[in-house]
Amino acid sequence: MKENQNKVTFLVYGAVIAALYVVLTLPFASFAFGAIQFRVAEALTVLPFFTPAAVPGVTVGCFLANLLGGAPLPDVVFGALATFIGAVLSYRLRRQKWLVCLPPILSNTLIIPWVLRFAYGVPDAIPYLMFTVGLSECIAIGILGNVLLTALIPLRQQLFARCQA
Repeated sequence: MKENQNKVTFLVYGAVIAALYVVLTLPFASFAFGAIQFRVAEALTVLPFFTPAAVPGVTVGCFLANLLGGAPLPDVVFGALATFIGAVLSYRLRRQKWLVCLPPILSNTLIIPWVLRFAYGVPDAIPYLMFTVGLSECIAIGILGNVLLTALIPLRQQLFARCQA
């Protein structure tokens, strides 16, 4: 019984995080997609610090946001893959609080420019796209994500005690 309850709790936490990612992306679609993009939802990629359920949560959230936002199939797939890689590595770095932000910044900076070039046909040079994507990720994750992380730490037990590793 307890094991089933843990699985359901994990699923619910992941689903809520996925829903938050979608809700924080789609209303801002005008600047959440494209060569110069900014996603407030990327701040949620710090949540693997608190719970492993955030790994599938942000991955599915990114997948759904891209799919529902009308992104081309390569963006749906590789955008979610970049988010997954970042989330897994963030979870593995969860003992070093200030390093949790680095994996999603790096994975998106390295993967998304290629998606922009080949899925969207953006003619800009890959290094320029790495700069623009990396800058937006540094703001969304490095700044907003760290603010979220710092704000949630005092609430960690109340919010995440049921779904921790």
